[in-house]
Amino acid sequence: MVRLELEQVWVMRRMKEDDIEVVKALVKEGCEGTENRLILHILTRPLCLFILAVFSSILRCLVHSFILALAIPVFLLIVFLKITMPRSTGVLGSSRPSWDYVGSSYRGQQDEILQNPYCRISGKTPGTKKQRRRIGAKDKEKEASSEKITAEREQAAGQVWVADCEGEIVGCIFRESETRPGVRRICRLVTGCWYRREGLGRLLVQSLELKERETGAQRVFAHVPYPSKVGEAFFRKVGYRQLGELTDEEDDDEIFKETPERGFMGYPLTKVFYKDL
Repeated sequence: MVRLELEQVWVMRRMKEDDIEVVKALVKEGCEGTENRLILHILTRPLCLFILAVFSSILRCLVHSFILALAIPVFLLIVFLKITMPRSTGVLGSSRPSWDYVGSSYRGQQDEILQNPYCRISGKTPGTKKQRRRIGAKDKEKEASSEKITAEREQAAGQVWVADCEGEIVGCIFRESETRPGVRRICRLVTGCWYRREGLGRLLVQSLELKERETGAQRVFAHVPYPSKVGEAFFRKVGYRQLGELTDEEDDDEIFKETPERGFMGYPLTKVFYKDL
């Protein structure tokens, strides 16, 4: 664990195209085990266990091994879930099957940044940044993408914000494109394994909330993978409430337009949290 002073996070800026590989590696590291936990969650639901038991009983009449009759349905279902479940793209909870990393890359000449309240409190100002560390980058510079990025694609792709600490990307937050007026959706929040429990996730969420409030957003939703107790505790700590907990929500038709992502047999894969700005 590395001690991280939040005023050291000099820049929270939009992801650029040459950051994509770094962000993907960070997401892969941060989401390790999430897919397996979701599969285990689905496999242990009562209806799913009942269906597996029925298929095992049928196979028991065809094969002469109880272990095979038990293992084959489970194995086939796991393979099916692996194929159909959103892959490790870091967008569980998004309305799209995959994240458009190139489309969501920032192409402006000057960095678009989020405010870091801790820099203001400490009185420090950002210094000169070092060259960003690139994971898996080749010695030669990567050529610019030849893909055509239209304004419509960039608008639909959403945004990725990265936390830059002295030239190193230590965290990122994904915000889906605007689909409803006044409503924003956080799809993924990831911090580097060496910088967890240091307040970096809270800094990213609160800084993004501040920016969205200034642009007219009134409510932010966050989707948390269903088995994640840590994720649930985190969003409650920063002021979010789980959808369906309060009785006064019944009078708010807009809030129930947000639904959890569902997987096999309609079982929810995410829990929906929200916060009014």
